[in-house]
Amino acid sequence: MPTLRGWALLGAGLALALLWYLFGDPELLLTGVFTLAASLLALAYIRFHRPSLAIGRRLGSAVVHNGDTTTITLVLENRGDRTIRRLTVEDEVSQLGLAGFELASLGPGEVATATYRVTCRPRGVYKVGPALASSADPLGLAEMQSPGKVTDRIVVYPTVEGLSGFPIVRGRDQALHASRPEHSQRGGEDFYTLREYQRGDDLRRVHWPYSAKTEDLMIRQLETPWQSRALVLLDVRPSVYESADAFETAVSGAASVVTHLIRSGFDADMWAGDSETIDATRYSAAMERLALVEPNRDIDISAVASRLKSAGGGGALVLVTGVADRSLLGVQQLLSTEYRTTVLLGASSTTPQTLVGFHRMGAATVTVEPGQKWANAWLSAMRSSWDAVSVS
Repeated sequence: MPTLRGWALLGAGLALALLWYLFGDPELLLTGVFTLAASLLALAYIRFHRPSLAIGRRLGSAVVHNGDTTTITLVLENRGDRTIRRLTVEDEVSQLGLAGFELASLGPGEVATATYRVTCRPRGVYKVGPALASSADPLGLAEMQSPGKVTDRIVVYPTVEGLSGFPIVRGRDQALHASRPEHSQRGGEDFYTLREYQRGDDLRRVHWPYSAKTEDLMIRQLETPWQSRALVLLDVRPSVYESADAFETAVSGAASVVTHLIRSGFDADMWAGDSETIDATRYSAAMERLALVEPNRDIDISAVASRLKSAGGGGALVLVTGVADRSLLGVQQLLSTEYRTTVLLGASSTTPQTLVGFHRMGAATVTVEPGQKWANAWLSAMRSSWDAVSVS
């Protein structure tokens, strides 16, 4: 197709032809024909010199945190037997921007690279590409576009702060027990009880002496009473947030707590508006969920609490919200028999009356203004509410 210069030349040629028709000057006709012929020859050149270009891409990091900068490198290879001239390449990161590069020429078999930087903000999952390459004739009158086929994505996690300290919860000490017997689903070493073999069980856990006595395969069922457990619940109801900034602060708080718990060896789950909890030990899945989470006005937080209570788990409950309301207090009261330790994180510029109820239930409260950091308020709350232990 013609470039901007090519369209201008075509327009000039047609204008000259019109002037020749009006005034009959042969020089106008000759100039108009020459101009139109140049444009047509440029289009023919591009048509018969279609580039054979391979476009690849390398990401400096496919996973970053909100506000981080990453690099993207395009790799261009001329796989044809002709030189590609006046090569222009554009690559787009959805919602973040468009980068463009120009090369005077790229010879047969040559490889060229072009690198650009992207500041990743806000959190989310961004599509990169496909790149679009355009080559022009030597005069720049016509161009041929060659769309790339490769797309990538960049996952932008919420901002994560380094937290320090956590209250002693049931299960951290081998002398303490969970609120009810907890069979290990993710590992463990201490012997707890025996049960009959089920298809798919690990045969290394067969208790052979007892199996010989009963003539039935018996499996050692393990318990992990020393391993800390936790549930992080991010309140996604828009009614409890004073602003979009407050919600983003809460998301950052949830991401920071999840990161802190996983680094500290907790067996943690996370709920962030889905039908089921997410195993936070699958860190990338949990953080990607937080990268995409949005407020949901259809959530019934009481019904969610009932489902979580039936799933059980024990240990610590971390509630992350904006302005803690009575519905969230009801969640804490309902789950208190399963989760004996509660920490409430609130991103709010006001102090709700319900905080008294959380304090009476023994919850530690951490509050910050929307847009502020969590780390100092978290550490202060840990020190003032419990004898905090360092789990850094």
